[in-house]
Amino acid sequence: MNRTQLSQLAVLAVVAEVRSFRKAAAELAVAPSAVSHAVSALEASLGVRLLARTTRSVAPTEEGRMLLDTLAPALSDIGTAMEALADRQGRPAGPLRVTMPLIAAEDIVMPRLGAFLLAYPEIELELRTDDRFEDIVEKGFDAGLRLGEHLEADMVAVRVSGPWRGLIVGAPAYFERHAKPLQPRDLMQHRCIRRRFSSGRLYRWELEKDGRQVTVDVGGPLIVSDQRLMRAAAMDGAGLAYIFDQRVAGDIAAGRLVPVLEDWCPPFDGFSIYYPTRRQMRPALRAFVDFFRYRPQA
Repeated sequence: MNRTQLSQLAVLAVVAEVRSFRKAAAELAVAPSAVSHAVSALEASLGVRLLARTTRSVAPTEEGRMLLDTLAPALSDIGTAMEALADRQGRPAGPLRVTMPLIAAEDIVMPRLGAFLLAYPEIELELRTDDRFEDIVEKGFDAGLRLGEHLEADMVAVRVSGPWRGLIVGAPAYFERHAKPLQPRDLMQHRCIRRRFSSGRLYRWELEKDGRQVTVDVGGPLIVSDQRLMRAAAMDGAGLAYIFDQRVAGDIAAGRLVPVLEDWCPPFDGFSIYYPTRRQMRPALRAFVDFFRYRPQA
């Protein structure tokens, strides 16, 4: 492999990631024609089609996918080595991509984001909000934030929050028309506000009391994709909602929402940041983990 092919492979990896020649050109700060030429020249030198192109999309062919799967660890190691050079100068730098649910971004990262970027001005942080459990290696992320997910053996998890708790709440006006549930099975007789994740899965309410775990496939007239919409609907009397207590503590204190089945809603471990184990951790990732690491108050 010559040096020209090495640069062409790097271009190919970016095009495959963003699925667009134009977007890849913008990310690489070169002309779109240069990106197209690099990929075409690489395909010509290898004698195989690496990208399937249509007027609307770009995607790797089977041969291209095989090449990129083999190439990914090497490109990752190159990126890690280059970032390590910045660390030698004492200043973490470069791109850092992290995936997390919107609620983690809003409640954990955003309140301290300004201070982080001020402390590390040479880091280019990209936050991607998605409630799906991402394969961060496959998707090209440096790390992810998630609640109580099963992690692969090659992942490291570091706590970034204290315990969280979900609460089942309804508006006083709702309980004027419906009796409060006393047991999880009573929820089947209530109008519940359900949530659909971006994966397409409807959340089934997970409850626990004295070590007994119950999952309730609730029904109701409304399905939304965001806890803020669930709270608004519950406040308007549309039904019961199962929401993180941070989002409704003020409403409960003010009497706008009423919690039920609290003994079935114990706290659980909060968010953790997870990332692959590596012999050499990227300086920018190390800075992010250390900055957002959960430190209980003494």
